[in-house]
Formats: sequence, structure tokens, C-alpha cells
Amino acid sequence: MAVESDFSQDEKKLTITVKGRFDFGRHQEFRNAYERQPVRPDSVVVDLKDATYLDSSALGMLLLLRDHEGGEDACISVINTSPDVRKILAISNFEKLFDIS
Repeated sequence: MAVESDFSQDEKKLTITVKGRFDFGRHQEFRNAYERQPVRPDSVVVDLKDATYLDSSALGMLLLLRDHEGGEDACISVINTSPDVRKILAISNFEKLFDIS
């Protein structure tokens, strides 16, 4: 599976890990990773350590996640970004919407 989700033991943090290409082909897997959870987390971490590619549809998926988790009040971090991915996120002004590292 290219998208995996894992709750912390206290169920307050949901980590979504994307492996391989983060593009429209991962749309349903990515949505299922946060929509089909029995508990709403306090924070969400999107780990892109193993992501090899990111396109505009991935940016849209991140925005949908943000809306689902409460919009401006959402606590979402995008971690382990490669320099190329970080550049795409910066050009898109996503550092204003997400905590990116």
C-alpha cells in the first residue's frame, strides 16, 4: 500500500505516510487514510520521507485534508520533505497553511 495511516497510542496524532508517487492515483487511498478513522485526531502528520514525486493533485489532496480537519484551525505538519518537494510547497505558499519540515 502506498499510503499508510497510524494513530499514536493516545489517539491524538494521526500519521499518514505516503510512499512512491504522491499524485492523483493516490487520491482515494489518501482520503481513506483520514476519513475512515474512528477517532478525530488533535493533529495530523503527513510523512513524505518515502515520496518520490508530488504534483498539483497532491497539493489539492493536502488542502482537502486541511478542510476536513477544521480549516484554519487544523494542526497539520508535512514532514521529511525532500528539497524538491519543499520547493514546490514554498512556490505554492503552503508554508502559510502547514507546518513544513
